[in-house]
Amino acid sequence: QVRLVESGGGLVQPGGSLRLSCAASGNIFRIYGMGWYRQAPGKQRELVADMTSGGNATYVDSVKGRFTISRDNAKNTVYLQMNSLKPEDTAVYYCYAEGDFGWGYGGYWGQGTQVTVSS
Repeated sequence: QVRLVESGGGLVQPGGSLRLSCAASGNIFRIYGMGWYRQAPGKQRELVADMTSGGNATYVDSVKGRFTISRDNAKNTVYLQMNSLKPEDTAVYYCYAEGDFGWGYGGYWGQGTQVTVSS
Protein backbone atom coordinates (compact mmCIF):
# COMPACT_ATOMS: atom_id res chain seq x y z
CA GLN A 1 0.00 0.00 0.00
CA VAL A 2 1.21 3.50 -0.87
CA ARG A 3 -0.09 6.79 0.50
CA LEU A 4 0.42 10.34 -0.75
CA VAL A 5 -0.31 12.94 1.91
CA GLU A 6 -0.61 16.57 0.87
CA SER A 7 -0.44 19.68 3.01
CA GLY A 8 -0.13 23.44 2.66
CA GLY A 9 -3.35 24.52 0.98
CA GLY A 10 -5.53 27.33 2.24
CA LEU A 11 -6.94 30.77 1.63
CA VAL A 12 -4.63 33.52 0.40
CA GLN A 13 -5.11 36.98 -1.05
CA PRO A 14 -4.17 37.74 -4.65
CA GLY A 15 -0.44 38.28 -4.93
CA GLY A 16 0.24 36.04 -1.96
CA SER A 17 2.16 32.79 -1.68
CA LEU A 18 1.58 29.22 -0.58
CA ARG A 19 3.79 26.16 -0.45
CA LEU A 20 2.30 22.72 -1.02
CA SER A 21 3.97 19.54 0.14
CA CYS A 22 3.27 15.92 -0.74
CA ALA A 23 4.97 12.98 0.94
CA ALA A 24 4.73 9.44 -0.38
CA SER A 25 5.07 6.48 1.95
CA GLY A 26 4.55 2.74 1.87
CA ASN A 27 5.79 -0.04 -0.37
CA ILE A 28 7.92 2.08 -2.70
CA PHE A 29 10.84 0.78 -4.74
CA ARG A 30 11.51 3.90 -6.76
CA ILE A 31 9.52 6.97 -7.77
CA TYR A 32 10.23 8.39 -11.20
CA GLY A 33 7.81 11.24 -11.81
CA MET A 34 6.11 13.36 -9.16
CA GLY A 35 4.00 16.38 -9.70
CA TRP A 36 0.85 18.39 -9.23
CA TYR A 37 -2.46 18.63 -11.05
CA ARG A 38 -5.33 20.94 -10.23
CA GLN A 39 -9.04 20.97 -10.86
CA ALA A 40 -11.22 24.05 -10.64
CA PRO A 41 -15.02 23.82 -10.36
CA GLY A 42 -16.55 22.92 -13.69
CA LYS A 43 -13.19 22.38 -15.35
CA GLN A 44 -11.06 19.38 -16.25
CA ARG A 45 -8.09 18.40 -14.18
CA GLU A 46 -4.91 19.91 -15.63
CA LEU A 47 -1.23 19.35 -15.10
CA VAL A 48 0.38 22.21 -13.20
CA ALA A 49 3.96 21.02 -12.87
CA ASP A 50 5.93 17.82 -12.70
CA MET A 51 9.50 16.77 -12.13
CA THR A 52 11.51 13.67 -12.97
CA SER A 53 13.77 11.99 -10.46
CA GLY A 54 16.66 13.63 -12.30
CA GLY A 55 15.29 17.10 -11.67
CA ASN A 56 13.78 17.97 -15.05
CA ALA A 57 10.70 20.12 -14.53
CA THR A 58 7.81 21.08 -16.75
CA TYR A 59 5.10 23.67 -16.11
CA VAL A 60 1.81 24.66 -17.64
CA ASP A 61 2.22 28.04 -19.34
CA SER A 62 -0.14 29.83 -16.96
CA VAL A 63 2.14 29.26 -13.94
CA LYS A 64 5.57 29.70 -15.50
CA GLY A 65 7.61 32.26 -13.60
CA ARG A 66 5.28 32.10 -10.59
CA PHE A 67 5.35 28.47 -9.43
CA THR A 68 8.40 26.33 -8.65
CA ILE A 69 8.37 22.58 -8.22
CA SER A 70 11.06 20.77 -6.26
CA ARG A 71 11.68 17.30 -4.90
CA ASP A 72 13.50 15.55 -2.09
CA ASN A 73 14.04 12.09 -3.56
CA ALA A 74 15.40 10.68 -0.31
CA LYS A 75 12.12 11.60 1.41
CA ASN A 76 9.86 10.77 -1.59
CA THR A 77 8.48 14.28 -1.24
CA VAL A 78 7.50 16.90 -3.80
CA TYR A 79 6.86 20.58 -3.16
CA LEU A 80 5.13 23.34 -5.08
CA GLN A 81 6.05 26.90 -4.20
CA MET A 82 3.32 29.18 -5.52
CA ASN A 83 3.99 32.91 -5.69
CA SER A 84 2.04 35.83 -7.12
CA LEU A 85 -1.15 33.83 -6.80
CA LYS A 86 -4.16 34.85 -8.86
CA PRO A 87 -7.86 34.13 -8.37
CA GLU A 88 -7.71 31.82 -11.40
CA ASP A 89 -5.28 29.60 -9.46
CA THR A 90 -8.16 28.63 -7.19
CA ALA A 91 -8.62 24.87 -7.41
CA VAL A 92 -8.14 21.58 -5.64
CA TYR A 93 -4.50 20.60 -6.09
CA TYR A 94 -3.65 16.91 -6.39
CA CYS A 95 -0.26 15.33 -5.99
CA TYR A 96 0.68 12.26 -7.99
CA ALA A 97 3.60 9.86 -8.11
CA GLU A 98 4.54 7.23 -10.68
CA GLY A 99 7.15 4.57 -10.27
CA ASP A 100 7.93 1.04 -9.16
CA PHE A 101 5.87 -0.07 -6.18
CA GLY A 102 5.37 -3.36 -4.37
CA TRP A 103 2.89 -4.58 -7.00
CA GLY A 104 4.65 -3.25 -10.09
CA TYR A 105 4.86 -0.05 -12.14
CA GLY A 106 2.05 2.43 -11.76
CA GLY A 107 0.85 5.60 -10.09
CA TYR A 108 -0.92 7.02 -7.07
CA TRP A 109 -2.86 10.20 -6.32
CA GLY A 110 -3.14 12.23 -3.18
CA GLN A 111 -6.48 13.19 -1.67
CA GLY A 112 -6.26 16.80 -2.83
CA THR A 113 -5.79 20.10 -1.02
CA GLN A 114 -7.90 23.21 -1.59
CA VAL A 115 -6.20 26.42 -2.67
CA THR A 116 -8.41 29.51 -2.69
CA VAL A 117 -7.13 32.87 -3.91
CA SER A 118 -9.53 35.63 -2.96
CA SER A 119 -9.62 39.06 -1.40
